[in-house]
Amino acid sequence: MAYKSVFDASAIKSEFQSAGVNPNFVPPVWKHVLQNPHCRWDEIPSLPSAAYTLLNSKFKPCTSTLHSAENSSDGVTTKLLIKLQNEEFVEAVIMRYDTRLGKYDGKPRPGGPRSTLCISSQVGCKMGCKFCATGSMGFKSNLSSGEILEQLVHASRISAIRNVVFMGMGEPLNNYSAVVEAIRVMTAPPFQLSPKKITVSTVGVIHAISKLQRDVPNLNLAVSLHAPVQDIRCQIMPAARAFPLERLMNTLREYQTSSQQKIFIEYIMLDGVNDEEQHAHCLANC
Repeated sequence: MAYKSVFDASAIKSEFQSAGVNPNFVPPVWKHVLQNPHCRWDEIPSLPSAAYTLLNSKFKPCTSTLHSAENSSDGVTTKLLIKLQNEEFVEAVIMRYDTRLGKYDGKPRPGGPRSTLCISSQVGCKMGCKFCATGSMGFKSNLSSGEILEQLVHASRISAIRNVVFMGMGEPLNNYSAVVEAIRVMTAPPFQLSPKKITVSTVGVIHAISKLQRDVPNLNLAVSLHAPVQDIRCQIMPAARAFPLERLMNTLREYQTSSQQKIFIEYIMLDGVNDEEQHAHCLANC
């Protein structure tokens, strides 16, 4: 029997309601699991008896396992290889930095050490970007919202995570419902990340970008542009054929007007492909 992740918010809340258990008991369950990685359900205090029965029969604290954690030689990054219940693997990466490094306006920068988690939303990816290793895998499956959140759970046991970026395996907006649900849980107790500390990166799935600001406001949006003209985008990002550059840029302007937030533009420079001076001028005029 395949158990569901306790972090699948819609599943556990629906099951609780069907069993006559108040869904307000769900966040305390999440908090206990975060604080007690190997807990048994009967160790969680003060739940209704029906909740214990339901948790034991249908849910696991984590359906995935941390298969390996590999640190870089300088200790700045840690790559997590996470094994899913279906035997597939996804990667997540903890990236550490210190905001006090360097100066701002001639003065020492404020802040301190920070950790950002780069997480995956799919196993594989159907976008087929030529410069992306995941794109060569093809698409295998979407992650559930719980499997997305479990990456944060595993990482939080290694480092205090302040920021989350959806820049791992997969196109987040092609797994829209699960990604949105995961973000809503991340920004609520017990995770309580600020939406402004979460970034969703996309190749430019136009119809989903239009919905994102309404469904989860105040997020950061990043767009994998990588070329200032449509034909070059299509060469290196086959999925761009479905998202014409002019329409994409109009959608981004509408998003920016609605959200009053800056949009991050991602651009990988490929020798002889998109790195000439004319491309820079075109990019400035996009």
